[in-house]
Amino acid sequence: MTGQTAAQPAATPQTPPLPEARAETLGLSRPRLQRMSDAFQREIDKGTVPGVTILVARRGQVGWFDALGAQNPATGAPMARDSIFRVFSMTKPIVSIGIMQLFEDGELQLTDPLQKFIPEFADQKVGVARNGKLELEPLARPVTIQDLLRHTSGITYEHTGNGPVHKLYQDSRVRSRKIDNAEHARLVAGMPLICQPGAEWNYSRSTDILGRVIEVVSGQSLGAFLTARILAPLRMAETGFHTAAGNKPRAAEAFAKDPWSGDAVKLFDMTEKPAMESGGGGLVSTTMDYARFCQMLLNGGTLDGERIIGRKTLAFMASDHLEPSMKVNGTMLAPGHSFGLGFCVRTQEGMAPVTGSEGQFFWSGIAGTFFWIDPREDLFAVMMSQGPGQREYMRNLVRNLVYAAVE
Repeated sequence: MTGQTAAQPAATPQTPPLPEARAETLGLSRPRLQRMSDAFQREIDKGTVPGVTILVARRGQVGWFDALGAQNPATGAPMARDSIFRVFSMTKPIVSIGIMQLFEDGELQLTDPLQKFIPEFADQKVGVARNGKLELEPLARPVTIQDLLRHTSGITYEHTGNGPVHKLYQDSRVRSRKIDNAEHARLVAGMPLICQPGAEWNYSRSTDILGRVIEVVSGQSLGAFLTARILAPLRMAETGFHTAAGNKPRAAEAFAKDPWSGDAVKLFDMTEKPAMESGGGGLVSTTMDYARFCQMLLNGGTLDGERIIGRKTLAFMASDHLEPSMKVNGTMLAPGHSFGLGFCVRTQEGMAPVTGSEGQFFWSGIAGTFFWIDPREDLFAVMMSQGPGQREYMRNLVRNLVYAAVE
C-alpha cells in the first residue's frame, strides 16, 4: 500500500484511517503505482518540490499511500502521512457542501439574491473600463447564491488580472487575515463587480462570501458550523482554520524561494488563529482527513453511517452549471471541463490535456494540494504538497500516473 520500504508514521489516532487493501485487489497495478512514486521522487531529487503525499483509493479502500521527500526543507524533517498542509482553495468544496446543507434544510434557495443575507450587496455596481477610466453601471440582476457557487457572480480575485477592478482589490484589505468575515464581505460589497452577474466565469472570492452567508443564516461562526455539520461527523479531527502550536513540527512548508522563478514564497503561519475564517482558502488539513471528505463524496454523500449531503443534491453539485456560450476567463477550466456548484467537472472523455473520466469532479489549492473524485472508476485520489509555483505541473502529473495504474 505504500511505495516506501521504511515504516510510515500512523495517521493521528483522532482521525480514523480509511481501510487499506493491496492495490491488486482494487484493480490497481502496484508496479505502476510504484512508477508514480518514483516519478515524484525524481521531481523531489531535482528540487522541483520539497515533498509530497499521494493517496489513491478505489472501491472504498486505500490502495496506495506514500509520503516522499521533505516536510520542511529548512529543517530536513521528512514528509509523513500525518503532515499538516495549507489546503487553500480545497476549502471551497467543503464550504460549498455547507451551503447546500442549508439548501437542504430549506434555509435558502439558489435563486435567492445575495443581498437577502448581506444587505450591503444591494448597492453594488459593475465596473466597466472606458477610455482608461472606470465607469460604474447598475446591475442587470442581483447576484444569486448559485452565482457564488459557480463563480459567475462578477466578484473577482486580486491575482487573476490587472484591470481597474482587480487593482481596487489589490489596494484593499481583502487579503488580511486580521479582518473578520463580516468586514471582508463589506469590503467586497464596496467594490464594483468585474462583469454583470451570470455573464462570465471568473474565479473569485465568491466562496469567501458564501462563508459569510453561512454565518448569517446559521448564527454560528463559519468554523463552528463546518465543525458541527461536516468535520466532526466525518471525524476530520485535524482540519480547521488553524492548528495547535504543538503541531508546528508537523507543518509542511515550501522552499523559501520558488525553484523555477526564484521569487520568495510566503505562506501563512498555520498555528496563528486568524480573525477571518476564509471560506475560499483558509483551512489546514492532513491527507487522511481530506481523504475522508473525498470518500464521503465518492459514496454519494455518506461515510460510516453519517449522511452529510443528499445523494441527488451532490449529483446536482457535480453537474455542469455553465451555459455553453458563457465566457470563461483564465486558464483554470481546461478544455473538456466546466464548473458545477463548488467543483470543476469533466464533461468530455477527450479534449482535456490530462487523463480522466467524464463525470469526475475536483478542485485544488494554490499551494500545491489537489483531489479528484471519479465515480465511474469508483476512485479518488489526494495529493498534498506545498509548492505553489509547481502546482499545475504536479496536478497533471499525478492524474496521468494514477490513471496509468487503473486496470
